[in-house]
Amino acid sequence: AQRAGTRSGRARARIGVSPGFYLPLTTPAERMSAGMLCTRVETSKLDWCLLLPRRQKKTASHAVTELENTKDCSQAGKPLLCPSHPTEELQLFCEQCDQPVCRDCVLGRHRQHPCDFTGNVIHRHGDALRELLKSSQQHMDTLEDVLSQVDEMGGAVRSRAEAVAAEICLFARGYVKAIEEHRDRLLKQLEDLKVQKENLLHLQKAQLQQLLLDMRTGVEFTEHLLMSGSDVEILVSKGVVSSRLTKLNSVAYSTHPSVDDRIQFSPHERAGQCCGYEVFGAILNKVVDPARCTLHGEDLHSARQNQRSGFTLLCKDSTGERMGRGGEAVRVTITHKDKRDWWPTVCDNGDGTYCISYSPEEPGLYAVCVCVKGQHVQGSPFTLMVKHKFREHQGVFHCCTFCSSGGQKAARCACGGTMPGGYQGCGHGHKGHPGCHHWSCCGQVKESSECLCGPPSDTSQRSLLRTVAL
Repeated sequence: AQRAGTRSGRARARIGVSPGFYLPLTTPAERMSAGMLCTRVETSKLDWCLLLPRRQKKTASHAVTELENTKDCSQAGKPLLCPSHPTEELQLFCEQCDQPVCRDCVLGRHRQHPCDFTGNVIHRHGDALRELLKSSQQHMDTLEDVLSQVDEMGGAVRSRAEAVAAEICLFARGYVKAIEEHRDRLLKQLEDLKVQKENLLHLQKAQLQQLLLDMRTGVEFTEHLLMSGSDVEILVSKGVVSSRLTKLNSVAYSTHPSVDDRIQFSPHERAGQCCGYEVFGAILNKVVDPARCTLHGEDLHSARQNQRSGFTLLCKDSTGERMGRGGEAVRVTITHKDKRDWWPTVCDNGDGTYCISYSPEEPGLYAVCVCVKGQHVQGSPFTLMVKHKFREHQGVFHCCTFCSSGGQKAARCACGGTMPGGYQGCGHGHKGHPGCHHWSCCGQVKESSECLCGPPSDTSQRSLLRTVAL
């Protein structure tokens, strides 16, 4: 068949099939298992190319090769050609340019470049590519894990958001309930306050009406007696009428309403807890009375030069009760007849008390004025004596000079005590000894007292240093 040049014989000879025989391949899997590939259509179309009786005209010129022979080509039986030299196959590799080249390229543009056959360099470059592939695959695995974590975190975020939304709704319902309960409580408190004020006004009105009625009756009776009564009747009734009018005139009554209309609502006032929530808003019916506000503190009338001092102002209402809140207009001034005025620091504690602190720079007698709402408080103004700076003791606090100096005869003490035998200081049981511990510099017997003497002289300083050193 091959000698005769027949088309079927040549095809059978190409695939190793004897003349007069063609492959009984019926399914695509069987045809692929034969290991044959059509080089024209780049697929295993054995049903066209191998089954000779069924070959069609359009596949008559196709060449078929084994799949193993296509490993070194990008396409089965079809080599890659150089883009610069279309007739030349890419069989070499330029190391410098890192690209496949043909023979004409090596003779031309890549003449001085190190080149080698592709079969010799494929292993090295393939290994590098495999390492990159392996690293990329690891990154792919990592990315897949991260994407999975992102998806899980998205679900967790949605779940957490739903839970927090439920918490917010629960909190809002509870807070609204607390606000409503606090509102009802405030309204109830306001109603009770209104009823209390109205009852006091009704009581005062009834008392004033009764007093007015008694007054009117007494006045009318007296006027009628004086106008219509005889002299004898006036004299007979004078005692009773005088006693009645005197008694009515001596009845004490207020010339103003017993209560006022000062009812305020402070939305920023803390009102404590309600249903477990902190609420704000309070009804204020107390009004500060400057005449009942008091001053307290140890440094109220005395202070030291350049030493921080102060006192406390306690605000009260007209009934003498503590205000319990701040916000009042408090003004404090400290004046001297020969020196400039200065204003101390006023700190509002928010509970009805105010801390007034100052640090006087010069000693002397000062006048302090404390005013609330422009009116002096109880005890204002008052005098403040600023003394000189506290003088520290320059000596030692000892029982006697003999003990503190170790028996030195030259050691002295300001208490004035002496000892026989040439000792210039004091000793136990001897003349001038105060009988207790005292300061050697001034003789003060109180350890925390102020030194009464001035700066020590050179002689006493030497004796003091000697005593302290010993």
